[in-house]
Amino acid sequence: MLVVGDLILDRYWHGTSTRVSPEAPVPVVDVERVEERAGGAANVALNARALNCDVTLVGVVGNDTDGEVLAGLCQSAGLRTSFLVTSHGRTTVKLRVVSQNQQLLRADFETSGSCDDAGALIDIVREHMDSCDVVVVSDYAKGALHEVEPIIELARSRRIPVVVDPKGADFERYRGATVVTPNRKELESVLGPWETREALSTAACTLAESLDLESLLVTQSAEAMSLFLRDGSLVHVGAKARDVFDVTGAGDTVCATLGASLVAVQGWRDRVELANTAAGVVVGKFGAATVTRRELDAALRHEAPLEVGAIVPPGELADMCRQARSRGERLVFTNGCFDIIHHGHVEYLQAAAALGDRLIVAVNDDDSVRRLKGEQRPINDLSARMGVLRAVAGVDWVTSFSEATPLALIEKLEPDVLAKGGDYAADDVVGGDFVRSRGGEVAIIAFREGHSTTDLIERIRSTPGDLS
Repeated sequence: MLVVGDLILDRYWHGTSTRVSPEAPVPVVDVERVEERAGGAANVALNARALNCDVTLVGVVGNDTDGEVLAGLCQSAGLRTSFLVTSHGRTTVKLRVVSQNQQLLRADFETSGSCDDAGALIDIVREHMDSCDVVVVSDYAKGALHEVEPIIELARSRRIPVVVDPKGADFERYRGATVVTPNRKELESVLGPWETREALSTAACTLAESLDLESLLVTQSAEAMSLFLRDGSLVHVGAKARDVFDVTGAGDTVCATLGASLVAVQGWRDRVELANTAAGVVVGKFGAATVTRRELDAALRHEAPLEVGAIVPPGELADMCRQARSRGERLVFTNGCFDIIHHGHVEYLQAAAALGDRLIVAVNDDDSVRRLKGEQRPINDLSARMGVLRAVAGVDWVTSFSEATPLALIEKLEPDVLAKGGDYAADDVVGGDFVRSRGGEVAIIAFREGHSTTDLIERIRSTPGDLS
C-alpha cells in the first residue's frame, strides 16, 4: 500500500486537574506524561501496517524536530517513509491536554496554505507507484495534496485502485478515484442536505458517475455506512461499535481497511463490512488508534475484544493492556507464587481488583519458585496455579514470568497500580519507581492474619495420620 497525504504529529499532555487557576476560570493541569502519536495520513499507514500490509508513506514535514519525531514514530512501527522535508513551513502538530481521559484543550501548530513543493512530492510518489498494489490518499487540507489530480492519474494509468479520504467541497479534485469516503457532513457540503435515503442514493450515484468514480462510501455515524456504486446499486451496513469512546481517526481506519480489502477481498459488501467492523473497534479506543488483525478477527466472530479470566502470554498481554488503556481503563498489577490458593489470597486479589478496572496477576514459574522457596516447592505446578487464579472473581488476566523479579514484565505492561501484600513497604516494591514515574501508584494491601501458604504446609505436615 502506498499512502500519500497530510502528515500530523499528535501530541498529548496527560495529567490531573484538581484546582482552578487564580488567573482565569480555567482548570490547572499538572502534566505527568507526554505522549506522541503519528496522525493524519501517518495514522492511515499505521492502521494498514496493523493489518499486516507492506506500507510506504509519502508526505511533507517541516525541517524541524517535530518532523524528526514523526519520522521516528513511523519507522519504529515498520513503515517505509519517504518524506519531503520542506523549508516553507513547519510540521503540523495537534496538541491535546487530557485529564482523566477527557480532552480539555486542543492547540494546533501548522502552516496554512498549499505545498510549495508539489512537483517534488509527485516525483516521490512516481518513484513508488510501480511497486504498490493500492494507493490511499489522505487529505486533511494541510496543503500536501494541493495538487492531488496527478497522483490519481498516475495510479489510474497503471490500473492501481485509489481510495480517497476527502476534505472540502471540491470533489472534482478526486476525479477518477476508485472510491471516495466522505462522512455525512462532508458529503452535504457537496450535495446539500437530503431528506430521504432515496434522495441521497440518487444524488450520490449521479455524483459518482459525473466524477468517474467507481463508488462513493458515506460514513454516517450511528447510521453506519452506505456505499453507492455508479451503476445505481447500494450496499448498506449497520453500526458495529459496542462502545463509542473516541471517534478520532476512525476515518483513517476505514480508509486503511478498505484499501487493503480492495486487493485482498472480492465483492463490495464484504469490503464495506470489514471497514465498518474495524471502525466499530477503533472508536472504543482513545485518540487516533489502530486495529490489529487479531482484534478485527475477534470482532468479526462477535467475540468480546478483551477476554476476562484468561491465561495470556506476556507478548499478547501487552497488546491487550494497550487496548484497555486506550479505553481509559485503569490497570492493576500484582504478582506472587500463589502456590496453594487459600482464603487470604482470595481476599487479597479481590481487594486488588477493586483498585481499578482490570486486574493482572503475574505468577512465578516453577523454576523461579524453587529458587525463592526451595526444592520442595512449588506444591502445585504453574499450570495448576494459573488455572485456579483465572477462576477467582475479579481476576481478569493471568500470566507468568521466569525472572527473579517481575520488573521487565511491569515495564512491558505499564500498569497504573502496583499492588503488593502488607509485608512490603511501598518504597521497597519492585517496579514501584517505574509505575510512579508514569503517574501511577503503589498500593499495599493488608494480609488476612493466620493465612499463609508456608504455615498451611507446616500444619499439614504436622497433622498426625497418613496423608499420602
